[in-house]
Amino acid sequence: MTSLKVEREAEVGQSLVPVMNMSQKCWTRRDALRIAALSPLVASQAQAAETLTFKDIWLEGDEISLKAKANIGLDVEMQGYMAPPIKPEVQFFVLTKIPTAICPFCDSTASWPEDIVLVLMSRPIRAIDYDRLIRVQGTLEIGTDVDVATGFVSRVRLRNSTYRKV
Repeated sequence: MTSLKVEREAEVGQSLVPVMNMSQKCWTRRDALRIAALSPLVASQAQAAETLTFKDIWLEGDEISLKAKANIGLDVEMQGYMAPPIKPEVQFFVLTKIPTAICPFCDSTASWPEDIVLVLMSRPIRAIDYDRLIRVQGTLEIGTDVDVATGFVSRVRLRNSTYRKV
């Protein structure tokens, strides 16, 4: 058993709490093995994001669900399709529940599906095929917003996002 030296006691509220000088702790090989064994568990928990579906976000009549509202400002993960962007290299795209072959910006007769999510990437990416399933992770934002650069209006966004092909 490793002993810890207590240098002094500091008063915290009504109780006395021992203050330890960690530089005086003797670390053993067993301590190192424990830390090494637990570190993947801690890392995976820190990176775990809530998985949301389009159904988890949108309710009937264009309303936002309580589950979505509970995840505002948190990292979430969603699965869907990259709608065809305006140009091949983009820093944002629209995530759709079903593959959308036509860019509504490019064709005046086309319209966006009602349940979409604007995905703002942390860095520019190259667009992929519209029918390729992807998983996106980013920070959830909800509320009507107009992008100053593009004029694009969105109600649900994922910021600082990354994606991977499924």
